[in-house]
Amino acid sequence: MVMTKAGVGEKSLEKIVCEATIEIKNADGLHMRPMMQFVDVATQYKAEISVSNGETTVDGKSIMQMTLLASIVGTKLNIKAEGEDAHQAIEALCELVEEKMFDEPPPKKK
Repeated sequence: MVMTKAGVGEKSLEKIVCEATIEIKNADGLHMRPMMQFVDVATQYKAEISVSNGETTVDGKSIMQMTLLASIVGTKLNIKAEGEDAHQAIEALCELVEEKMFDEPPPKKK
């Protein structure tokens, strides 16, 4: 996870930007139920959240836009959060995707 702060103007308005690259690890990928969980977590934060699969960048708080990512197991996604609670948002989303795996099983080993 990379965190940067940018100062703007004389009053030094700080804009916190955090990014993380995650891997979809649950067997069925990012289907509708995990997408809804992702959006539910993302909407708990004030930060603007975008998600990219390298080709498409979408609003992480929009279920309709998240469907455009079509992410299967093994897909790497970049999550970017901008705002005062960006760091907390990134941590919560990373935990949901990589540690909790949306409360779904990992892929079966062949």
